[in-house]
Amino acid sequence: MWSRAGDRRARKGLFVKIMVSACLLGENCKYNGGNNYSEKVAGYIEGHQVIPVCPEVLGGLPTPRVPSEIVDGVVMSQDGRSVDKEFRRGAELALRKAMEEKTELVILQSRSPSCGARQIYDGTFSGTKTDGQGIFAELLRKNGFAVADVEELKESCRKHMGMEGAGRKRHSRAKAAE
Repeated sequence: MWSRAGDRRARKGLFVKIMVSACLLGENCKYNGGNNYSEKVAGYIEGHQVIPVCPEVLGGLPTPRVPSEIVDGVVMSQDGRSVDKEFRRGAELALRKAMEEKTELVILQSRSPSCGARQIYDGTFSGTKTDGQGIFAELLRKNGFAVADVEELKESCRKHMGMEGAGRKRHSRAKAAE
């Protein structure tokens, strides 16, 4: 899931480069104009270099925007328009940034058609989840990046990295808009 080299460095108190879905850091880039600020992420990344990223915005999509899901391998908006080109362009640009920054771990927002690392919505716009990956998450894994879903942090990352007592400062800009 994440790199052993990055694990060892973080346990020794050395700095690790971590790319994070920007919405998890409190940036209002979510499809509805809000964010998914995460206390878990804030505590986990404290003391490391953080690289925020929103592939959907990088791909040229506005905020707010019509919700999108992957339908038969193509990203479609709820109003029936294909936004696949924007999602794939954003994923490519975000991947390039991860490579340039030599990112050691990428923490992504759950279920997003870009960032879903374990599950995504099933393409019916009914709220039904299915196992799968978003466009960016899949591209990262194909290129050898360590990827973690935000929902894995509490049960896995903090224990795995020996960070049970890590700080939990509230991000000043953030108010969760879920």
